[in-house]
Amino acid sequence: MDRKKLVLLLGALIIAIGTAFAARSIFAGGAAPNAEAAVPTGPRVLVAKRALTAGTIITADALGFQPWPQELLQDAYFIDGEADMNKLLGTVVRFPITAGEPVTQGSLVAPGDRGFLAAALGPGMRAVTVPVSATTGVAGFVFAGDRVDMVLTQQIDGNDEGTPLKTAETVLRNLRVLATDQTTEKTTDENGKTVVQQFSTVTLEVTPKIAEKVAVAQTIGTISLVLRSIADSQSELEKAVAAGDIQIPAGITPEQEEKMLKAAMGRPIDKSTTFVTGGDVSRFQRTTVPSKAPAQQAAPAYSAPATSRAAASGDAGARVYTGPSVRVTRGKETTETAVSAKANSNAILSNQSVGMRRAGQTLPAAGATLIN
Repeated sequence: MDRKKLVLLLGALIIAIGTAFAARSIFAGGAAPNAEAAVPTGPRVLVAKRALTAGTIITADALGFQPWPQELLQDAYFIDGEADMNKLLGTVVRFPITAGEPVTQGSLVAPGDRGFLAAALGPGMRAVTVPVSATTGVAGFVFAGDRVDMVLTQQIDGNDEGTPLKTAETVLRNLRVLATDQTTEKTTDENGKTVVQQFSTVTLEVTPKIAEKVAVAQTIGTISLVLRSIADSQSELEKAVAAGDIQIPAGITPEQEEKMLKAAMGRPIDKSTTFVTGGDVSRFQRTTVPSKAPAQQAAPAYSAPATSRAAASGDAGARVYTGPSVRVTRGKETTETAVSAKANSNAILSNQSVGMRRAGQTLPAAGATLIN
């Protein structure tokens, strides 16, 4: 190949390479404005990381900041740099919020605000308040959000003049504490440590049926609260699934199953209650319920009959016999004799029959009147 052809070939190759780089730059430059337009350049607003139902308590993993278009910005949004995320922790969702939706100031209710307790209740749940003391309220170590069991202590009296039955029964389990007295949040000191305070009432989250049971339990005996461990909720859930109390439909997604089990784990329990009697604690106490009424005295087979002489004399205390009897009349005097008791009647009739046979008469049937 001569030198001239070689130079032309190298020149064509250089031109082709330059054209390729120019075309690449043109296409890359045309796509760049579209990518930049898709990314919002406005401020960062607070949005929900997952779907939040009404009554959800806000935690750190429930919300997050992300860029938002300036032209879509609203005054009710929480803007990064202006809103304090720590103050939103512990608030309750008032309205349902979908994932990725901005959180507005009216969609959250802070403890102490009007309507907080109603927003904190789950769907279909109710709030009921019970009186407690330092001993029945775990000495003030119960706070909003804790789980407790309810124990009913009562004494059952009887009429047999014996020792009454003393018993304690766990009537309800896994109840969520909504408030203590009028406080729905923990009190902290200047160092940020939780302050333990005594309270006289505790507000609990229950179902409508359990609310009726709590109202009756307060009239029966003394109510005590027992603080539950956080790990007990999982074990109670496993027992409920094993017993068949919780039915998991087939074909649901793992996310739906997790949501269903989480909701079931937070429900109060009023089944499989346990109890302890005084006999289980002390050998000098009883374990059975005392009788409600004294033993009834057996009615006598018959009572002594009243004679016409007693009635004539005006004896008001004479008992009237209504069973089988024999009346014997001698002149103006009539005597009535009971024949209910076999032994006594045989003796009486044998003595009377002697006199009647002497008169040439026979013994009549019971209830007949003999005239001598």
